[in-house]
Amino acid sequence: MDPMPFRSFEPCYWWRLSFCLAADFEDILFWKLEDLGINRVAVQYSPDNLEKGIFFVWLQENDWPINERENLLCALIQFGNSFGISISNFVWDKVADEDWSKSWKQHWRPDPVGRNLLILPAWLDVPDENSDRIVLRLDPGSAFGTGSHPTTRLCLEAIEKDPPLRSTVADLGCGSGILSLASIGLGAEEVLAVDIDSLAVKATIENARLNQNFSGKLEVFLGSVDVLKEKLNGKLLNLLLCNILAPVIEQIAPSFEDLIAQDGRAILSGVLVDQVPRLKNCLKSLDWTVSSCVSKEKWSLLEIRKGTTTKNDQQRLS
Repeated sequence: MDPMPFRSFEPCYWWRLSFCLAADFEDILFWKLEDLGINRVAVQYSPDNLEKGIFFVWLQENDWPINERENLLCALIQFGNSFGISISNFVWDKVADEDWSKSWKQHWRPDPVGRNLLILPAWLDVPDENSDRIVLRLDPGSAFGTGSHPTTRLCLEAIEKDPPLRSTVADLGCGSGILSLASIGLGAEEVLAVDIDSLAVKATIENARLNQNFSGKLEVFLGSVDVLKEKLNGKLLNLLLCNILAPVIEQIAPSFEDLIAQDGRAILSGVLVDQVPRLKNCLKSLDWTVSSCVSKEKWSLLEIRKGTTTKNDQQRLS
């Protein structure tokens, strides 16, 4: 047998693309990049400015010649135009074949939320200054957000404001599972997480494993309202979480009656400010009262309960 000839391997390089985008569109952009077959992505925010992030995308040089990179920029610009947003400051950097995951991970930081929560990338240690917070370990590698999106922060702050102590909670459209984990960390007795996307179900399960102290309190299922109702098996919820789009909330709102206990509540987010009046009318027609409505940037969160609005609720809404 002839000896194997010596081969000289050229070093492999990566193209790292960075650009700016408003935080409102973080989740949508992750989905767009995933549709394009791109999953080596990170986003970095300054603690002083959570409204705009710097996105990083890593592409193997051999797979992305100049024409393909130009096509990618065109696709991103067209994507932004379709939503009326500006994607700007594109920068290409050629980087050596480092362990790209280490480079990717260096852009993530511990993220304190509210008074008591800390979203912590799974590979980092808890900072000393945050040692008294409830730690929610998260792998931001999936395309389901990182907790920085305004709608997610609104939900986390609402859950913290009125913790679901010893409650049964459902997270409908769970995504990464961050709201489920926060509910458990803040005292929920059991949480059912449901999503129609199998990748979201996988991400939630994986993130639950990173938070082993929450084990036994979280169940994750593929499906929507019908699956949630089946898994509850006649039991009613103390708290329903829906961080999904307003049209979807309208579509599933008639099912809330069969899911939420008489003294229970729902936290609804993913609602643009200008969609609030229509959603309120829809909920009112179903005999739900909006007991609280708060906004962050272009997004709103509604908390709803059964029955009439109390005097305290009226004061909160005024």
